[in-house]
Amino acid sequence: MNKRAKGVTVWFTGLSGAGKTTVALEVERQLEEEGYYTQRLDGDIVREKLTKDLGFTKEDRNKNIERNTFVAKILTDNDVITLCSFISPYESARSYAREEISEVGEFVEVFVNTPLEVCEERDVKGLYKQAREGKIENFTGISDPYEEPKNPDVELKTAQESVEESAKIVINHLREKGLLDKE
Repeated sequence: MNKRAKGVTVWFTGLSGAGKTTVALEVERQLEEEGYYTQRLDGDIVREKLTKDLGFTKEDRNKNIERNTFVAKILTDNDVITLCSFISPYESARSYAREEISEVGEFVEVFVNTPLEVCEERDVKGLYKQAREGKIENFTGISDPYEEPKNPDVELKTAQESVEESAKIVINHLREKGLLDKE
């Protein structure tokens, strides 16, 4: 039987290649190992179905976050631990997500703070190289801004922490906030 948690959305934000998805997958693995039910919303996966009609302009990025916030809010309202991995480069869009989701449950903003150079080194798809060559427009961190969170609930430094350490930091925060059973 799955353990029930209070509804919470854990919103991972950071540059492409920062480690958002990697850490979210590890948080998911560890929580499921403990018997918690989770759902993961990942930018790359969601763009294949829910938001495939959107591009990468500021307007489209905001619409992308609006749609994903709607889904995360429903899941959170049903006491699901919802792990969201989106670049979500604009403070206003992240504030919107926090306000909406906080109406029904908890919202935890996790800033995956990884230097641009490290993100570029990790870039297996070659997106940063294409962006620097002008082949990709509106690329966050190169030709489009990333507005760092001013007061994230959790800050991860994936260039210095292992994936497991980063995941533990997130899970410990959830425990400290009373969103999971204490161990």
